[in-house]
Amino acid sequence: MKLTPLEIKKQRFKVKVRGYDPVEVETFLEMVADSYEELLNEKTKLSEEASKLRVQLSDYKQVEKTLQETLMNAQETVSQSRENSKREAEILLREAELKAERILDEAREKLDKMKNEVSILRAQKESIAKRLKHLLESQIELIKVLEIEDEFKVKKSNGSEPAPVEEKKTRSMAD
Repeated sequence: MKLTPLEIKKQRFKVKVRGYDPVEVETFLEMVADSYEELLNEKTKLSEEASKLRVQLSDYKQVEKTLQETLMNAQETVSQSRENSKREAEILLREAELKAERILDEAREKLDKMKNEVSILRAQKESIAKRLKHLLESQIELIKVLEIEDEFKVKKSNGSEPAPVEEKKTRSMAD
């Protein structure tokens, strides 16, 4: 049976002969009731405080769990970010290498094409130079022939023979 401080204070005992002093018993019961009331109040306070602490502990455990999950998620995110960055870097590097290879191939093709064009231009230059040389030589021969003809005309008007001049003229035209 649970006793309350009020029950202790209201408790009455039967009076018997040679029993306890009623004032002394009531004073004692009053002291016991007051002490009991203090203990009950303290117990209630401690229970409430323990309850609050349990709630706080539960909240702290939940916060701790959330922080641990957040930390694990952050670590996973960092790990995934590193892997993604590494993959992106590898892709960019491969693309750059392919682009560089394409540029080099194009440059080689252009170089080969330019070399061929230079060869063609050299051949054309040599051909033109030979034709010009031949043309100049034939023009020089023509000038010589004309000079000889002029000399022949001058000699003819003086009475000389033109036969050797004709031979030279025929030979230079054949060239």
